[in-house]
Amino acid sequence: MKKLLLFCFLLSQSILLSQTILNSSVLNLNKPSENGQLINAENVKTHEVYVFASDNRTINILKYNKSLFLANQFTDTLRGEQKRDMMGYSFSEDGNPTLYWGSDNRKNVRIIKYNLQTKTSNALSFDFPANTGNIITSFQKNNTFYVLSKEKDQEHLLLFEFKNDKCEIKMFNFTPFSFQNERGQAVSFSALVQYHYPIEKMETDDFSALDKTEKKSKMYVLDDRIILTFDYNTKRTQTFSLNMQTNEVMEKIFDTPDTQLSQKTTNSFYLENKLYQISANSEQLLFSLKDFESGKSLKNISVSKNDTITFKNSPMFLQVNGEKPQKLKTTAKFLKQLSTVNATLSAFKNRQYTFVTFGGFASYQSLSVNYGDGFNNVQNASKMVFFDTALNSDFEFIKDNQIEPLAIDNLNYFISTSRNIAMVSILKVTNFYILGYYDTVSKSYIMRKFTDGFMDQSAGNPIINKAIFSKSLPLNRN
Repeated sequence: MKKLLLFCFLLSQSILLSQTILNSSVLNLNKPSENGQLINAENVKTHEVYVFASDNRTINILKYNKSLFLANQFTDTLRGEQKRDMMGYSFSEDGNPTLYWGSDNRKNVRIIKYNLQTKTSNALSFDFPANTGNIITSFQKNNTFYVLSKEKDQEHLLLFEFKNDKCEIKMFNFTPFSFQNERGQAVSFSALVQYHYPIEKMETDDFSALDKTEKKSKMYVLDDRIILTFDYNTKRTQTFSLNMQTNEVMEKIFDTPDTQLSQKTTNSFYLENKLYQISANSEQLLFSLKDFESGKSLKNISVSKNDTITFKNSPMFLQVNGEKPQKLKTTAKFLKQLSTVNATLSAFKNRQYTFVTFGGFASYQSLSVNYGDGFNNVQNASKMVFFDTALNSDFEFIKDNQIEPLAIDNLNYFISTSRNIAMVSILKVTNFYILGYYDTVSKSYIMRKFTDGFMDQSAGNPIINKAIFSKSLPLNRN
């Protein structure tokens, strides 16, 4: 499992968070911190919630009804699934779950269908074709498991759809489209996503951190289509809509906001049929919000280094190597730092507002040389600058420094201040989030509910900004 560092920067005020323990089930897992894997999942047809928790010997399946009461439980011995990762899950028409266990090289998937009524399991093996190439990502949608891959040196993507013990391969052809860098030089689609700008999947149920959104190639999974956005050319955002039913590929081009200086960094973020675009350099920051279907501009903002950013709801921050963020006092200082990283932005919507983080991120390696011993030490380093804003339904900025924390912020705050947690998995349901985790002291799987806001009326917001607290976690979210 990929583990990312969740940086904790809290105000000292103690508060009660909007969270409730839903239930707890005893599970005796063998060394869960080393061997454990955990996935929370919802059958979107029945709204039953499943928990898949494994160590290196067994898989435990907990089934909860739609009222979140434990309805069934099954423990099965791991066989060929040992030393494999749980890539994802699906649900059959009979309601039983199937897990997909990937090999280390992702060339083979072991498919196990579990029957909770008869307490049995059936195994299948699937080998990806030799021409499959690189696996981009895997994900679930509408009870179906998908794997998206890039066939080597070919101008298309392959989508593997696993459903009801069958796999259907769908191809999205990019041959009709042209790709050019900002100098007008032709770039093949294959080279673009295979070597230069690998596609990064964005989550739609939580706030995507800037260290993910700074990527130039992104994908967003909707109910019946996949949205791809490419920002490798600073003059435009090139987007594609992939119809998962018809395999049709449709292109849309959005010009980036044009700064007064030619040297700039640009990026974009897609959310609910809107495209958020940023363009920045040391002199100026521009923001554009466009309707994705029509291309109509809904909002445009221009800020120069001599201006005051009046629409921010947090201080401007500089954070180096995950250390405590430093406040930047002027717009000029913020833009100067922003010009040294990859400009980006991230957006997340709840029932009331759309929260947007403006900023930039860069990661690099630093080399320190010890001449006495002749030893070179290579260290990873990072730099992030950012501030937070909020938009209402009319796309007007809301100036409110006391906006209540989101459910995902409360959840991340809980994780950052809790001990004895070996594994976590987050599930977004209709109006709240479910945090599932394994407690190493009580040896139990615990499920907690998180909602927006505070439980009490205490003033103040301990979540200082969304860019930090809504980071990606080691969630087993596929």
